[in-house]
Amino acid sequence: MAMSFNSKVGRKTIMWSLGTGRIPVISLFASFIMALLLCAGAVPVNAEPRAFDEYAIKAGFVYNFAKFVEWPADVFRDSQSPLVICIVGNDPFGSKLDVLENKTVLGRKLVIRRLAILDDILKCQGLFISRSENSQLPAILKAARNKNILTISEAPNFCRSGGMINLFLDGDKVRFEINIRNAEKARLKISSHLLNLAKICREDN
Repeated sequence: MAMSFNSKVGRKTIMWSLGTGRIPVISLFASFIMALLLCAGAVPVNAEPRAFDEYAIKAGFVYNFAKFVEWPADVFRDSQSPLVICIVGNDPFGSKLDVLENKTVLGRKLVIRRLAILDDILKCQGLFISRSENSQLPAILKAARNKNILTISEAPNFCRSGGMINLFLDGDKVRFEINIRNAEKARLKISSHLLNLAKICREDN
């Protein structure tokens, strides 16, 4: 089962593909829509349609991934510690993730960081690995292994290479796949609601 959105974000004509899964569609749908509209920017009803903004939509996905993942309690120093999403490599989002900073996720403030050195990933709960780092992907995933870090990318075969969530385009739609086993190895629990909307990736596929 996969989630998809059409390209007419400016007119709020967002298509939702759910199949027949039994999940609380309204609340989950509203949560994703609010985040995606926040990233894309509010647009009047009579405004001209805007071009498909791939990374505004993907920023909304990253935000919602954080909302539907449970980290072990010992990952955070205390109840006031923020939830940190890091970007390694060339940042494709620009300011589209920055607008989410200091939003509340799971009772914690969301912080966005760009990494200068890979050693800093220990400060991250989420890690977006840019396409610019494809050649370094094995080394990055090795560094993140068993560190309770949610790994996200757009790299081909990311979920089959040790990653957890892969964003990909299907025509003018953004979709995602999840490798549950890789998340479990890092002691991360992904909500069944999110899994119901994802393509499930397995190494033997």
